[in-house]
Amino acid sequence: MGEAEERPKDPAGAAGMRSTRQRRAVLDVLGRCREFVSAQELHALMLDSGSTVGLTTVYRTLRELDRAGLVDVVRDEGGERLYLHRPTAEHRHYLICRCCGRSQSVDAEAVEEWAAGLAEATGFTELEHTLELTGVCGRCRPGADEQPCRQAPRLADRLLNAGGGQGA
Repeated sequence: MGEAEERPKDPAGAAGMRSTRQRRAVLDVLGRCREFVSAQELHALMLDSGSTVGLTTVYRTLRELDRAGLVDVVRDEGGERLYLHRPTAEHRHYLICRCCGRSQSVDAEAVEEWAAGLAEATGFTELEHTLELTGVCGRCRPGADEQPCRQAPRLADRLLNAGGGQGA
């Protein structure tokens, strides 16, 4: 995938977006989440940290950040969009645990090469793709006579990374 280009201190401003208090607040809290979160989960975390940004503004800001390439977006089993701050300018793919929601970025160079080759072979331009990889992580893997868990993890257990940045 090449060298990962680090994001500037104000990614919204660098992406040509106006840097507003609300965008900075969304990016700040989202940047401390170590796993994908829904707009409602992010809003709840923001309220817990004292923010007064409304849910509609969170949705609108996440949509804008997605269009600007500043967040990665996946869908959960119910089709809800989940967001994770993209720490570099590089497009990423993730393997996500269906049980606990833990995510891990994966090297998908073969997918990127296939998509580029397909675009070239068909004459399509501006090709976009979505790749959803889900499974059950080692921590959630059941024993021989058990079913994999299907319960949602506690929000606080999977979201905030005290030191900032993202988990593996």
